[in-house]
Amino acid sequence: MRVISGSAKGRRLKSVPGDTTRPILDRVKEALFNILSEETVGTRWLDLFAGTGQVGIEALSRGASEVVFVDLAIAAVKTITENLNHCRLEEGAQVIRSDSFAVLEQMRDGKWRGDKFDYIYVAPPQYLGLWLKAFKLIDENPDLFLNEFGEIIVQIDPKELRDAEEEGFAPTNLAMIGERRYGRTLIQFYTRASDENG
Repeated sequence: MRVISGSAKGRRLKSVPGDTTRPILDRVKEALFNILSEETVGTRWLDLFAGTGQVGIEALSRGASEVVFVDLAIAAVKTITENLNHCRLEEGAQVIRSDSFAVLEQMRDGKWRGDKFDYIYVAPPQYLGLWLKAFKLIDENPDLFLNEFGEIIVQIDPKELRDAEEEGFAPTNLAMIGERRYGRTLIQFYTRASDENG
């Protein structure tokens, strides 16, 4: 597990002890940022269920201006902080030990003191329905969470999407604008339905 490109290129990242996180594979992470290309520069990210922090760290390494990392587990927060220090990317990073849903609810209820985001990355532990709960909170009113033309990036197992669709999953205010599958990893990109429709 390493930083693929940018100012911290090649630096190795620590994993969170135990098996509670699901780090994104380097090849999938590289593909993700190849899709985003230069659009990462100067952007603000919210990395929910951040785990090792490697997606947000990759964004910072590639020129993102700010990343807010959120994870409830003490071990994950410690790992993110150590990885940021190792990559010398502390500037522009904010690490919050909190439930990711609590942060989204603060934003929804107008209690969030920070700015809105260009990218919100959602990659929680698998098969618990957590991604869908987070997605639905944002889908209620994307304007509360996203800057103009902001995007939600969801990383799930394809089975999680199939299960959600069988239960009637149908976004109201967000529209999917892209999808990539890499083995058992599915990455989807969403933006406001009004933006997608022009």
